[in-house]
Amino acid sequence: MDLFSTKVAYASVDSFVQSVNTLIINPLIILLFALAVAYFLYGAFEFIVNQQNEEKKTSGKSHMLWGIIGITIMMGVWAILGVVLSTFNLDDEIKPEQGEVNLGEYNPPSPNNLNQ
Repeated sequence: MDLFSTKVAYASVDSFVQSVNTLIINPLIILLFALAVAYFLYGAFEFIVNQQNEEKKTSGKSHMLWGIIGITIMMGVWAILGVVLSTFNLDDEIKPEQGEVNLGEYNPPSPNNLNQ
C-alpha cells in the first residue's frame, strides 16, 4: 500500500492538443482574420464616403493600412504553421484545416517506477 505517492491521471496528449486547436485556436484565428477584413472595409467605406473631408480621408487610409497589416499577420500565421509542419514532417499527423492532431501515444513513467 503506497500512502505517500501522488496519484496522477494521465490524459491523452493528442486529444488535449486537438481540443485546444479545434475549440480555441482555429476559431480565434478566423475571428481575428474577419476583424481585420472588417476593419479594412470600414476604412475603405470611410475613405470613399468622405471625399471632401481630408481628415476623414486620412483616417480611412489609416484604417485600411492597419486592416491590411492585420490580414498580412493572419496569413503569416498560416504560412509559418505550414513551414513548421513541413520542416518537421508533421503534415500527416497535424492538419490545422480539419482540426486534427494524431500524435504518438504518450506513456510517461509512473511515480513509483522513477526511483528504481
